[in-house]
Amino acid sequence: MNCKITGSVVILCLALAAVSEGVSLKSIGLELRCQCIQKESRFIHPRQIQNVELFPSGPHCKDAEVIATMKSGHKICLDPNAHWVKIVIKRILESSQA
Repeated sequence: MNCKITGSVVILCLALAAVSEGVSLKSIGLELRCQCIQKESRFIHPRQIQNVELFPSGPHCKDAEVIATMKSGHKICLDPNAHWVKIVIKRILESSQA
């Protein structure tokens, strides 16, 4: 009986440590997987977009990700292969180098 309780406590502590580690990684902005499940390729007017974040491919995700934060607060994953998204990315990169 004492062995079952000790085992349960150890498992509970390990589970809590795993959950708290995952939360702390996410809170500092480190994602360990792709953030975009669906990607929008339809044109979105730039006036509706507040911010655009570019995430290059890497060990966390094999595809590059483009996430737009709308003025309404919603986040939308954009298809980086869509023509209009490529133009937006090019302009962002040009303005950051100037």
